[in-house]
Amino acid sequence: MAIIAKQNNENVTYEPIPEGVHLAVCYAVIDLGLQYSEKFDKYSRQIAIMWEIPGERLETEEGNKPKILSKIFTNSLNEKSNLKKCLEAWRGKKFSEQELQGFDLVNILRKGCQLQVLHSEKNGKIYPSIASFMALPKGTKVPEPENEVIYFDLYGQKDIETIKAEMKKFPEWIQNLIKESQTYKDMVSPPVPEPDFFEIVDSE
Repeated sequence: MAIIAKQNNENVTYEPIPEGVHLAVCYAVIDLGLQYSEKFDKYSRQIAIMWEIPGERLETEEGNKPKILSKIFTNSLNEKSNLKKCLEAWRGKKFSEQELQGFDLVNILRKGCQLQVLHSEKNGKIYPSIASFMALPKGTKVPEPENEVIYFDLYGQKDIETIKAEMKKFPEWIQNLIKESQTYKDMVSPPVPEPDFFEIVDSE
């Protein structure tokens, strides 16, 4: 399970991951379902990808753990999509035409890359974010993830109780995003289908 520092805990502070380039290992790909964008006034399927930073550590109740970085993407490999740009920079090569027809993101789990981290400030706090992705130098040894490896396909789940149980492994902010998705809402309360006929009732 990922160890995530909650921003709403004012009594605990953590040193942010320093700016610079860091070795990172992907340990989670999480389907966030259909998310609504006010900017574009439409729904799109989104995913969260999460990485461990082995060189940056955090003392937790479970022991010494790597710090975590994450980024949300629209699940698309269209020419201008951020996910496509990220994965091609990460892999160090372009996608083939065959891969563009369907690339299973399970393939990036346990894979390493370099992440360039930059800081931004909000309300007096420093937040690290991923500015760019780079392939690892040839021969770089990639450690195994220390957190549980997660591959969560919201569309591949049919039992809502199974989904709820699986979601308990995720950071709270990711759980909240999934619950806000139209996909999750439809699973919890399926829409009532419109009748395809009208019943004619005789009246006296």
